[in-house]
Amino acid sequence: MTEEIYCDDAYAKTAQARIVAVHEGGIELERTVFFPMGGGQPGDTGIITNRNGKQIEIRDTIKAADSGIHMHIPVSQSTRLSPGEIISMEINWPRRYAFMRMHTLLHLICAIMDSEVTGCQIGFEKSRIDVNVDEKPDRDVLQSELEQIVARDLPIRANWMTDKKLSSKPDLVRTMSGQPPVSSRGVRLIEIESIDIQPCGGTHVLRTSEIGKLRVGKIENKGKHNRRINVHLDD
Repeated sequence: MTEEIYCDDAYAKTAQARIVAVHEGGIELERTVFFPMGGGQPGDTGIITNRNGKQIEIRDTIKAADSGIHMHIPVSQSTRLSPGEIISMEINWPRRYAFMRMHTLLHLICAIMDSEVTGCQIGFEKSRIDVNVDEKPDRDVLQSELEQIVARDLPIRANWMTDKKLSSKPDLVRTMSGQPPVSSRGVRLIEIESIDIQPCGGTHVLRTSEIGKLRVGKIENKGKHNRRINVHLDD
């Protein structure tokens, strides 16, 4: 299992690590700052630099569900890497930080709508979340409520809970599409002070004010009870 540095510090942009193995499908490291695709959030991209200063561009990061091993997928495998070698890594920070702001914004929508989530997709400038509600939300009202929470500059923190304890608190789980990710540490909870708490393995900002200028876009009907809310970052 790969040590997930981003779980404790989403702002870690660089790190050093030992190469565990080089597979046909990617590079396995003992620890990483690269977030793997999951929960609607894309996998990180960036650069791995070997001991000779050769840079390897990483185009995606994925995680094996059964083993917890992260695969850092290079654009090209022309550079020779060896197990045991120490490398340095650096994520594409502007891209990741946009995802952190977006992911936190979607949690705010969850809190406001107080409904089950049927799906989401996080993007660099535009994201969407599907919620299970009867009535189509008023876009102007939602925009105002989101702006107010952002302006309150609320702190955001991560805590851990055992999966057994989570099973006794089913109301914390908002997603209908799958179970929260479970690691050797248990289930990770993201709490936005006085607003929301829910299991989530993604990366988030530390305060709501970091979300910045936002815009609620088109709200679509995707079924009898399914509404798709599109949101944008405008700065």
